Amino acid sequence: MSLVRLNIKGISYSQTQNGAYALILSEVEGERKLPIVIGAFEAQSIAIALEKEIKPPRPLTHDLFKNFADRFEIVVKQVIIHKLVDGVFYSSLICERDKIEEIIDARTSDAIALALRFQAPIFTYKNILDKAGIYLKGDSQKAEEEEEREKEDIIVDELFSNEVEIKSNDPDYKKLSLNELNNLLDQAVKNEDYEKAARIRDEISKRK
Repeated sequence: MSLVRLNIKGISYSQTQNGAYALILSEVEGERKLPIVIGAFEAQSIAIALEKEIKPPRPLTHDLFKNFADRFEIVVKQVIIHKLVDGVFYSSLICERDKIEEIIDARTSDAIALALRFQAPIFTYKNILDKAGIYLKGDSQKAEEEEEREKEDIIVDELFSNEVEIKSNDPDYKKLSLNELNNLLDQAVKNEDYEKAARIRDEISKRK
C-alpha cells in the first residue's frame, strides 16, 4: 500500500461544543483533509508546538518525552497513521537508536505531538485517506481561506454532534481587542492553562 505524506493544517474546535477539538491534517500533494478527534490535553500540546510564541514555564509530557529521547539518543524518524477502525485512528512511531529501528504503537494525537517536536514527517496509507479524507475547498477562489475555515468548523461540529455541550466561563473573545487578547494569553500561559491559551491564540491568528 502506498503512503501519503500529510501536513498539519491546524486545530479546530467546535463552535457549539466547548472542549471539542479536531486535528486537521492535509495531504501534501492533494486537496483532501483528514480530521481526527483529539483530547483537550493533546490539543494543547500540539497547539503549543505549532505556536512558537507560547512558551510553557515547565515541560509538558511530550516535551519531557523529547528531552528524555534526546538524552538517550533516540530519534523519532516518522509517524505512520496505519489503521482506521470504527472511526478510531491507530498510529506508529518509527524510532531509531544506534542505527537500530523500532516501531512503537501510539495514539495518533500523541504521535503527532511528538512528530512536531522531532520535526518528523507524518504519513498515512492511501486507502485510509480514500476512506476518511474530505474536500474542504470551494469551487470559487474568492475568500477561499474564510470558506475553508467555515467548512472546518462545520466538520468539527458534525464530529461532535452526539456529544453533550459543556458550559464555559470564557468571555466572548471576538468582542475583545488585540491588546486584551494578548494580556489574556500571557495570563493563561502563566497559569499553565494551555487549553485556554490555544483558544485565545486561535482568535488572535484570525485577525492577522
